[in-house]
Amino acid sequence: MSRPIIAILRGLHPTEAADVGQALVDAGIDQIEVPLNSPEPLKSIGILAEKFGDTALIGAGTVLTADQVDAVAEVGGKLIVSPNCDTDVIQRTVALNMQSWPGVYTPTEAFAALKAGATGLKLFPGVMAGPTGLAAMRPVLPEGAKVYAVGGAGPDNFDVWINAGADGFGIGSALFKPGFSVAEISERARGIVAAYNEAAG
Repeated sequence: MSRPIIAILRGLHPTEAADVGQALVDAGIDQIEVPLNSPEPLKSIGILAEKFGDTALIGAGTVLTADQVDAVAEVGGKLIVSPNCDTDVIQRTVALNMQSWPGVYTPTEAFAALKAGATGLKLFPGVMAGPTGLAAMRPVLPEGAKVYAVGGAGPDNFDVWINAGADGFGIGSALFKPGFSVAEISERARGIVAAYNEAAG
């Protein structure tokens, strides 16, 4: 069972990519992004894509340019997540048959992203908008538009966000920080999956 959770592995090193990826997939998290401001991110993405590309959605976060989209595609990534709404990035991602999750904060950004072909929307920073912000925006968004809350959303409040209209989540520091052991990441991942399962009913 695939859950609408994207693991954000900011600071991941290529040497740990395979083991961390295995821990996440084993726990039930099969969507993984390595932010491009991590050490040698394309190398890590390539390792993850080669090992888990058939069973998990692997890609990059903090993608800011169309050239970066190309670079991620070249190493086998199929997921592009951005902190902002850049239609050039979205359109290039869609043209390469990759998933596009741009960051949005306002209805204007949300509609621009969807018009450009975004797969779904990353509400960011979620902690600033809050569940009430999402709930206020939800009624004007097209039916079927997917919204993932990122930043301020996690196992302690999955239920509140889901009730506000969140379809899924991006989870970063609650799941992974540089220096965490694989065992700790595995434990955190299993806890997050269990919390999501309970919140989603």
